[in-house]
Amino acid sequence: MRRIHIHVNTSEADFAASRDYYSGLFGQPPGKLRDGYAKWMLEQPRVNFVLEISDLAPGQPGIHHLGIQVDSDQELADLGAAAKATGAPMLEVGETTCCFSRSQKNWVQDPSGVRWELFRSIADAEDYGEKTPAEQANYT
Repeated sequence: MRRIHIHVNTSEADFAASRDYYSGLFGQPPGKLRDGYAKWMLEQPRVNFVLEISDLAPGQPGIHHLGIQVDSDQELADLGAAAKATGAPMLEVGETTCCFSRSQKNWVQDPSGVRWELFRSIADAEDYGEKTPAEQANYT
């Protein structure tokens, strides 16, 4: 059975307070920390947990989106096929730089409008990256 990371992305009004809170809760500092961005790759439970200052992830503070992170191209293709089979619309992004990582990704929404990012991280990146206009419209 494949192992996946569930991804949780939150938009934070007080980034420093939230970073300190989650560092205490998880018992470790973020593995990736940039200006307005913090990421923990937890193993128990297997979660990719991200905080972003609210101007990087516009909208109300709180959960911004959820995601499923896989390790291979085949797992991403299989996950995309399963999502398409539900009939939900999919925004196919492909290879991109986002959140200080090079990745391949797609976006889907559940029937209630909850956004899910389906992705595979390829490598770290020095910059946050830029979203396409379609992805930006989906992200806000």
